[in-house]
Amino acid sequence: MNFAYFDTSAAVKRYILEPGSLEIRRWMRRYDFLTSAITPLELLSALGRRRRGGEFSEKNLVATLRRIGSDRVRWEMVETSTRVLSRAETVIQQTPARTLDAIHIASALVFQAASGLRIPFITADGRQREAAQQMGLEVTWIEG
Repeated sequence: MNFAYFDTSAAVKRYILEPGSLEIRRWMRRYDFLTSAITPLELLSALGRRRRGGEFSEKNLVATLRRIGSDRVRWEMVETSTRVLSRAETVIQQTPARTLDAIHIASALVFQAASGLRIPFITADGRQREAAQQMGLEVTWIEG
């Protein structure tokens, strides 16, 4: 398989049309989708915030959640294991990453170590981009 790691800031652009969405969709056609097991929860939270903020109708929310559910069968997700959390602690100690960003970075690092593959880390989050670069990941930045 030809994986790229997509963090939640990138994944949300697959489901909500915003700056960077077309670029993310191109990347998702090019690579198999790898992410953390926390991503579905983060997506649900992001969509819920937008719904409560009036950016999304209830009908659009239900349709988007249905699309995410059908897409998830093709996602490879890195479990939030003790190994990932331990690596996330290291990320937090060495970078200004926040907790969930550190889990994403650690998930990509653990996957790379286990698979022996170097994969792109795709993000639209500026702070996470910097932390991922500091940890030696090959970062693809999606402006938005």
